Amino acid sequence: MQKTDELLRKGIAELGFQYTEKQINLFLTYLEELKKWNKAYNLTAIKTDKEIIIKHFLDSLLFSKVMPPDTQSVADIGSGAGFPGIPIKIINPGLKMFLVEPVQKKALFLRHICTKLNLEDTEVIDKRIEDTKGLKVDAAVTRALFSIKDFIDKAGIILKKNGILVLSKGPKLDEELKKIRPEQFVLKDLQLPYLNITRHLVIVRP
Repeated sequence: MQKTDELLRKGIAELGFQYTEKQINLFLTYLEELKKWNKAYNLTAIKTDKEIIIKHFLDSLLFSKVMPPDTQSVADIGSGAGFPGIPIKIINPGLKMFLVEPVQKKALFLRHICTKLNLEDTEVIDKRIEDTKGLKVDAAVTRALFSIKDFIDKAGIILKKNGILVLSKGPKLDEELKKIRPEQFVLKDLQLPYLNITRHLVIVRP
């Protein structure tokens, strides 16, 4: 069986990212803390090391592959246990990251893990996106939490001029795309390392 850190290294490299030993260690600490807290707080149904690395960490990094290079600030809407926001932040430490999560036990974990990993320029906002005041970012991301139309309606207001929304969607994508104008979005299909799974990343300019 492949060692946990090898799985992580190969997966990150396969996605085309360079990494440091410090970043690998941050991911491994995140993995251990997530498993520890999961026993008490039930933060995620995905529990094995391999599944967490592939379906949470690497899956989250797919978002980084479609971000414009000049992106400086990102809001992760409905962050849950930190996906995709924290893996994006680990691999892009210069980003300003906002983790928007209204469920208190999840927000508590997010604050804990940000402190534990010493993530600078990372803020947890324990409110619903529609109740968040004064937030302005270059990109807002979410993993299949909203329909595309709902995400435009709820998160469009926090975008700076020329900002983007990025969603990861599953098989029902075509129905959702009919509800927005063709010129509003770009679709990128990306392969998840180790699994024969394609993720549909929708980049929307509202």
